[in-house]
Amino acid sequence: MRKEDPVLIRSYKQEGELEIWKKNRSGRYALLKVFPICRWSGQLGPKQKEGDGQSPEGFYAITPAQMNPNSNYHLAFNTGYPNAYDNAHGATGSYLMVHGNCLSVGCYAMSDQQIEEIYALVREAHTAGQKAVQMQAFPFRFTPQNLARHRLDLNMSFWENLKEGADRFDIAKDEPRVGVCDGRYTFDRVGDSAQNCGREAIPDLARKVAEKRTADSAKVAALIVKGEPALAFIYENGGQNAYFRDKLSPEPLIAAGPVIWPMDAKSATTIVVRTAGGDEDSIAAAVRKINSYPATAGEQVAAISPAPTPHPSDSEQTVAPTSGKPPDGATAPPVAPSSPRKTVSERHGDSAAVALAVGSIIGLIVSLAALMRILQRRGTVSDLKEEV
Repeated sequence: MRKEDPVLIRSYKQEGELEIWKKNRSGRYALLKVFPICRWSGQLGPKQKEGDGQSPEGFYAITPAQMNPNSNYHLAFNTGYPNAYDNAHGATGSYLMVHGNCLSVGCYAMSDQQIEEIYALVREAHTAGQKAVQMQAFPFRFTPQNLARHRLDLNMSFWENLKEGADRFDIAKDEPRVGVCDGRYTFDRVGDSAQNCGREAIPDLARKVAEKRTADSAKVAALIVKGEPALAFIYENGGQNAYFRDKLSPEPLIAAGPVIWPMDAKSATTIVVRTAGGDEDSIAAAVRKINSYPATAGEQVAAISPAPTPHPSDSEQTVAPTSGKPPDGATAPPVAPSSPRKTVSERHGDSAAVALAVGSIIGLIVSLAALMRILQRRGTVSDLKEEV
């Protein structure tokens, strides 16, 4: 690779990783380096409105005009949110950046040393003639395990749309041409517009993507048969790669990983477990604890009937107390995930039954969670603990 060769960025919230891909002499992209993300904010899911605290998800283009060498956060470049897809869904917000300083209010924050390297790679590509660097911002890696665990999330239709673009890149190792039609991302289409989705420009690639989708669906189905639970992931204040928690310990401190619990409407009791991080090993370990309930003596696993749910935040509060810990005997309540935007399939009623069922469950546990928070303030449920 040469320093002036084109680059492409991929980010993953759940895993807390940002990848830099760069074209090599074959003309295909190859992975150059993986950076641990110091901080992202909000929940898994797209940004929808100004002040929701969400780091965006989707396909974005970074042009030279979006580079800011004089940022208050050391160095920064604008992701390009809102893009055409976001605008089509009425999303609002501005100044969603990748920057340094390890603090995030809707951004992807890196360390100052990291952003110097990332910024230079993007700048050199621009200088050599790359008009826009594509950033693919994803909630998680689209593995069969993750797809199975998140299968009841109301953002799944949106995430499946992102996966189509991710699969194209994974197979072709080339940047997909991104468009928007009928409220969905389109990839590598000829003659497409907001009203006309056009036709497939690379039929052979489309065939391979369809084959991969079928194979992945079969793997997901097999995992479900084996008992892989559908999980709700709730972050108190976004996420952070374990590298920074273990090595740098920046302030403000945030929770090690998300709180997870099974979304099983048939279960009267749900086990709530905090993961040790967002990586696959930490999540798998938390799932094993859930599956092994009742816990052995001494384990701090909370059993609540039904499971607690996060409460809506009053404002875009993304900075934790400087101590990084809740008061003694209390657990810090996580922030609610943003309401999912209406997808095309939901508008057509394809997933109406699932949305209604999940919505009813969430509505029930929201009411209980509000009561629990009141009791916690009165010190009557101080014995509630989460897995740390």
